[in-house]
Amino acid sequence: MDASTVLDRDGVPNREHVETLDVRDLPPPKPLQETLETLEGMGEDAVLVQTNDRTPKHLLPKLEERGYAFESVGEDPAYTAMWEP
Repeated sequence: MDASTVLDRDGVPNREHVETLDVRDLPPPKPLQETLETLEGMGEDAVLVQTNDRTPKHLLPKLEERGYAFESVGEDPAYTAMWEP
């Protein structure tokens, strides 16, 4: 499994710009912070794919609060695609 697995899921838009962010080696709360900072700097036509060692359970509610759509697959590694709907 790799990042393309989550990009191929139903509901993930086909966007021209895909960024990846590997946070597996970062201690908490850095994965959450890095991901949110990266999302803020991306355009509407982009998808961010985060690679983590588990499903980012603390990140998902934050994405919902900010109006992002997301799709997550796998465990160790887990891939989460995030985008503006």
